[in-house]
Amino acid sequence: MFDSDVFRIIKTLKPSSRGELEITDVNNEYLRRGLLTHDYLEGWWTDAGTFDSLLRASNLVRQTGANKI
Repeated sequence: MFDSDVFRIIKTLKPSSRGELEITDVNNEYLRRGLLTHDYLEGWWTDAGTFDSLLRASNLVRQTGANKI
């Protein structure tokens, strides 16, 4: 999860060669500042960026429920 500084960082980013702002650039800025941390989450994760992967995610939710926090 990002703190509120993420919005200031995003405003400084330049689009990549793909024409998109990259989350890796945000992470690299936190790393440069010495503020990048991580944690392990339980449960499952799946991409949902295509029709097939969205179907897979929907099936996982139906079968196992959404991740409980």
